[in-house]
Amino acid sequence: MSVEGRRARFEALAPAVIEAVRRYLARRTDAATAEDVLSETLLVCWRRLGDMPEDHLPWAYGVARHCLANAERSRRRQARLFARIAAIDPPRRVTDGPEPPDGDLAAAMARLRHADAELLRLWAWEDLTPPRIAVVLGISANAASIRLHRAKEKLREELRKAGTPAGHEGETEGSRP
Repeated sequence: MSVEGRRARFEALAPAVIEAVRRYLARRTDAATAEDVLSETLLVCWRRLGDMPEDHLPWAYGVARHCLANAERSRRRQARLFARIAAIDPPRRVTDGPEPPDGDLAAAMARLRHADAELLRLWAWEDLTPPRIAVVLGISANAASIRLHRAKEKLREELRKAGTPAGHEGETEGSRP
């Protein structure tokens, strides 16, 4: 593919990828990290444009997921370094603000395994079907469907434990026979 052809293809798909990946990242990290990871994701998309499938969004989510994991590893290494420095030369004053209260759903999601919570986010927030989730996670569509079903069950159980009705439990109005 010529340089002009690559550029035209990238410019055609970039707006949809940028907005979708920006929302994906905004739900998973802080704004500054999201913008950095978005830039890295777009760079990878450009470099691997020939590898990008026709259904490019799940592929781009997978790239963003890996870039975010790299950023989080970097952040953890940096935090460890700061902790070592603070042990040698502690800061004069450390202020921690109060934690904002979480809703029942956020608390239930926090109690799930990270992999289960991510599956549910891809399904609910990104509105992906199991085959498209499979592309993001690099697994088969069948595995994604099974894992999604199990993750929903785990979330339902966590909500029950907290005394929160899960979904449409107990509602019969409008249900089909």
